[in-house]
Formats: sequence, structure tokens, C-alpha cells
Amino acid sequence: MEQDDKAGSVKKFLDLVKKSRRGKFKVYIGMSAGVGKTYRMLQEAHALLKNGIDIQIGYIETHNRAETHALLHGIPLIPRRKIFYKGKELEEMDAHAIINIHPEVVIVDELAHTNVEGSKNGKRWQDVSDILDAGISVISAVNIQHLESMNEEIETITGIPITERIPDKILETADEIVNIDLTADELIDRLRTGKIYDQTKIKRALDNFFQPERILQLRELALKEVAHHLERKISLEVPKQIKLRPEKFLACISTNHQTAKVIIRKTARLASYYRSPWIVLYVQRSHEGGDRIKLDLQRHLINNFKLATELGAEVLKVKSEDVTETITRIAAEKEITTICIGKPHLSLFQVIMRTAIFNKLLKNITETETDLVILS
Repeated sequence: MEQDDKAGSVKKFLDLVKKSRRGKFKVYIGMSAGVGKTYRMLQEAHALLKNGIDIQIGYIETHNRAETHALLHGIPLIPRRKIFYKGKELEEMDAHAIINIHPEVVIVDELAHTNVEGSKNGKRWQDVSDILDAGISVISAVNIQHLESMNEEIETITGIPITERIPDKILETADEIVNIDLTADELIDRLRTGKIYDQTKIKRALDNFFQPERILQLRELALKEVAHHLERKISLEVPKQIKLRPEKFLACISTNHQTAKVIIRKTARLASYYRSPWIVLYVQRSHEGGDRIKLDLQRHLINNFKLATELGAEVLKVKSEDVTETITRIAAEKEITTICIGKPHLSLFQVIMRTAIFNKLLKNITETETDLVILS
């Protein structure tokens, strides 16, 4: 047993050593071809060279774009290897040469590229993994449509099958992801002025892939992917005590359908403003269960659940006699930042009689960092 523990400890330490020796991985991501990923990689290469970093080009694809091609000047280039395949001479990135030359940083374009049959690895991302394992840092680029998990969604948007794909785990291993963002109009202007494809391909591109509504959807996916990566990085690396809380709202409703509707709509607006998830909570006490609740109230309640779902909420229905305890428990479990309740319509006598409920809720909330919003 002791031996197993030692073996596990040694393996854990070896994994840490390997991780520290591994190269850093930076990925430029974009919504489509032509946004300027390769251009930005080369700009960064020049900046690194000026700072004394040994950076070389392992593989670059300028697509004969004049502005991008001009940036190649002055950056050391590792020659590609030539392969004869089906009677043709083809060029591939020479991963073996990169590892032997061992620059500090290497640029590897077209991360989703499929290697020529007979290569050591079937995909370029696998070559990149070998290079990183050898302790060389890599700067690479990929378009959002090449991400495996988005394959079907992208095909639905563009109508074009995507054959070259990378597994999502590759982006998860990246130390840094940078989104190269343009508006749809800016991208189409670049296309029309010949900065993406030559004149013979422009009309076809405008009629097919480069349509504003398609670009807009691809742009949204690219932005979401980078935001997701940043959230993951924060959750792993930022200490909990200094981490900014992501907003999350909890709307508490009752069988009072008019008040419930207001709470749902106002909380939906707050959640939309903060671009945050939100939950609608209904605590069902025993006198509101089954056939004890009036049919019209039951119908209104179901309609309010439906409204909440349509507005993007997660709906929770919890059976409990202790409303306050249930609200605070759900708020803690779901990491709620703001609880939204309706303004109580109570007479002075009712306020006196029920003050304990609100006092208890306020006391529970003040012991946490949760905000309480009373909606009129």
C-alpha cells in the first residue's frame, strides 16, 4: 500500500515537471478567413524578435495577401518538408526539424490542417502537441468553424460542410486565446477591396459564405468561445477570495399571479442587462398542493412558469413549509448574487404579524454577500 502511494506521488511530481517544461500555447481565433489572424501572428513575431526572443516560422499561409506577405521579411523560416503523394510534390510543416532546431517560439498557422497521408501525425494539431511537449512555445490560428463541437451548428449557419476539425480539448490546453474580431461590414469591405481573395473569387464568396447574417452568427460563436475560455481560466487560476462574482438572479414568486408576472418580467430585464443566468423559484406550501389550490390560481401559476421559461429562466418548484429557509438554501446552492422578491401588499396588522419572516430572510441574507431587490 505504501509502495503504491510512493509510486502515485512520484507520478504526480513527474507530471508537474513535464507540465512546467511544456511550451506555452497561444491561439488566435476568428469567425472566418480574412479577419487578420495570420497578420496579427506575424506582427507579434516582429515584436518578440525586437525583444530578443528566438521566434521562427514553422508554417505560415499568407494566401498571397500583400499586407500579410510583407510581414514575412526578417522572420527566420524553418523550411517545409517535401512529400511526393499520388505523383505530386506537396509541402508540409516539418515538425521534426522544428523540434531539432528548437526555437523558443514557433508560429504554426492553419491549426485544423490535415497532413498528407503517410505523415507521422494525421493532423497539424497533433504536430503542435508534439512541439509543445518538446518545450517549444507555439503561436497558432484557427477559425471557429473548425471546432469539433460546433460542426453541425456551423454547417447549419453556412450551408457548407466542414471537413477539417480540431477537438475542443486542444483549445482547453491553450494558455491564451485571442479573438480577432471585426464587424460584418468591416469583413465584407475587406473582401470587396481584394484583401481576402483575388477578384475572381469575390462574387462567389459574397453570394455564399460572406453574407451579413451568417457572419453575425459566426462572430457570436467566436466571442462566446473566447469568453468561455476566459471563465474557465478564471475559475482555475484566480483565488476565490478575490474573484469577481458572476451575476445570477433568483426571482421568488407566489400564487399571486399579478405580482409574479411583474417579478418575472423585471428580473428577466435585469438578467438580460447583466447577460446572466436567472432562476424562478416557487415554494409550494402544503395548503397550495394538489387539489387544495383553486383552478384559476393553478392555471395562472402554470402560465407564469411558461412565461419564465420563454424569457430564458430555469424554473424551480420546491415543496416546503419554510419559505425563508428554502430561498436562502437555493440561493446558496445555485450561487445566487441577487434575490428578487415582490413588494408585500400587507396591512399594518399583517406586517406586525409577519415581520419575523422578513427579518429572518434579511438576517440570512446579511450573513452572505447576496443582494435583495424588492420589486414594485
